[in-house]
Amino acid sequence: MKKLFIAFSALSILLATTSCRETTQEKTEDAAEAIGEDVEHAAKETGDAIESGVKKTGDAIERGADKIEKAAENAERETKEEIHEEVHEDDHDTKNY
Repeated sequence: MKKLFIAFSALSILLATTSCRETTQEKTEDAAEAIGEDVEHAAKETGDAIESGVKKTGDAIERGADKIEKAAENAERETKEEIHEEVHEDDHDTKNY
């Protein structure tokens, strides 16, 4: 009877330990899965933020290039006008002599 009681006790301990291990393993797997989902979500958000930043940067560069182009056109126009005025002033001055 002692042997039967010891065997039953050993079997109970073994089952309880196995059950705890399975529960712990399941919890660990669930936690790992949740972490994986969190990482995936964070990676997507990061990717979206980078994409948005790249678009905004591209837009800003484009606007800056447009401003530079307009400024260059204005400078060219003003330079031509100044040269034209200078030439006419020189022509006018030489005719007076």
